[in-house]
Amino acid sequence: MTRAIVIWLPDWPVTAYLRTVSRDAARRAARDPATEALPVPDAAGPPIAIMHANRVVACSASARAEGVRRGQRRRDAQAACPSLRVAAADPGRDERSFLPVLTRLDELAPGVQPLRPGLSAVRARGPARFYGGEEEAALALLDALTALGLPRSRAGVADGVFTAERAARLTSADAPVRIVPPGASAAFLSPLSIASIEDETLVGLLPGLGVQTLGAFAALDAEQVRARLGEQGARLHALARGADSRPIEPRIPPPELARDLALEPPLDLADQIAFAVRQTCDDVCTALGERSLVCTEVRITLTDDRGARSDRVWLHPTRFDAASLVDRVRWQLQAAAEQSDGLVGAISHVRIDPETVDDSAHHRPALIGHGPDERLHHAMSRVQAMLGHRGVVVPAIGGGRWLEERETRVPWGDGERPAQQRDAPWPGSLPQPLPSEVFRSPRGAHVTADGGTEIAVDDRGMLTAPPAVIDGRRITAWAGPWPVIERGWDGERMRRAHRFQVIDAEQTAWLLVLEDGRWRIEGRYA
Repeated sequence: MTRAIVIWLPDWPVTAYLRTVSRDAARRAARDPATEALPVPDAAGPPIAIMHANRVVACSASARAEGVRRGQRRRDAQAACPSLRVAAADPGRDERSFLPVLTRLDELAPGVQPLRPGLSAVRARGPARFYGGEEEAALALLDALTALGLPRSRAGVADGVFTAERAARLTSADAPVRIVPPGASAAFLSPLSIASIEDETLVGLLPGLGVQTLGAFAALDAEQVRARLGEQGARLHALARGADSRPIEPRIPPPELARDLALEPPLDLADQIAFAVRQTCDDVCTALGERSLVCTEVRITLTDDRGARSDRVWLHPTRFDAASLVDRVRWQLQAAAEQSDGLVGAISHVRIDPETVDDSAHHRPALIGHGPDERLHHAMSRVQAMLGHRGVVVPAIGGGRWLEERETRVPWGDGERPAQQRDAPWPGSLPQPLPSEVFRSPRGAHVTADGGTEIAVDDRGMLTAPPAVIDGRRITAWAGPWPVIERGWDGERMRRAHRFQVIDAEQTAWLLVLEDGRWRIEGRYA
């Protein structure tokens, strides 16, 4: 078995959440996230719990001090700690935040294998020979993580990854490294709880058979375990005996695709900067092409000579080329110039970092011609390059209570989302099915009762008379009213209206709104 060093960072999902929130706040304030002091969860910090499927999957030390535990239901965790801050689990966020840790460990001990976010392993032989021993090597790796702002990292050294991980989890702040001597894995694992194997099926089965520890599980006959529990049970039985045969597979570091351009002297004209960055954009596309990749999402960071930053992520409906990257730099400069809190000086540094890449085989042109979508995209992109970023816009559906305000316009090929999100709660909004036609401008209507009596809604939300005629046509069926009340606390901006659905004699369905005594048509159903 291979001697392994396992580095464990406790409560990593909580750490990743805090650091992501801190970086986002820095970007919103136009600060450099790389210079921010990133937070780590500790006993003095706010209680935080990461939830998945309404259960706690990770929590901070301060939350554990209040009685929050992994596996608790949300209501039980909040009952134990009323001030608990709850965040949704995000494996992608955990992996992105863990990447700098892997990069730093790889610099000190090449061949690091990420086991999962917050946990990694490396062969002990090379680092031990370089640093003068296994403990010295583990301490050197922990010191490097402390310099990254992760002082609570732990390390375990043993035969095999499983035993080394168990050793890392049994460390403390006073002794952050635990070493299991060669050949002593079985004795070390024997008193540990059967829950250490982290298999829900066996953890629920074996205690009922009187097997409470890894030592008791290891004492069972291997052939009988295989016959009763299958190959998975046989593998876990080998782990309990300290016979971990899994090799450490070093990760392949991702290619460095980002490119930087330092402008000396700094430039303040957009055309000058666009001309200077053209070669850098070509280098980005060349690096992608050498690896048979294309970029569909890119982050462009502009820094001026006074330290102010403009950081934005751009999307592309197909793929970026050098010309489209230059256009994005120009558009970002134009947008930053229009913002009073944006860039204030001449641009001294430009960074182009591909955020999302894809295999170029998925973006090859058709065998015969380019197809209507390719021609449309080419035409739209050319017009947009001449008119500017917002010169070509497309409709997008956003959130809101009123149908006319849900349609917004976003730039062509951009990933910009409407200001009002569709997935936000909108009490009073119209449920499905929605009208097939929505009138952008108000379209008045004349709705009366039999005999031409005007219709109103009283203080109790009841109609004064049933609607019978709309614009001279007989109403055969109707439903409503449904009140829509907005900003009831604001006397100037308060809005109160009632919706109706009616069907006229021609079997056309209409969505009507009665507001301030006036009727208008909001939409028509097909």
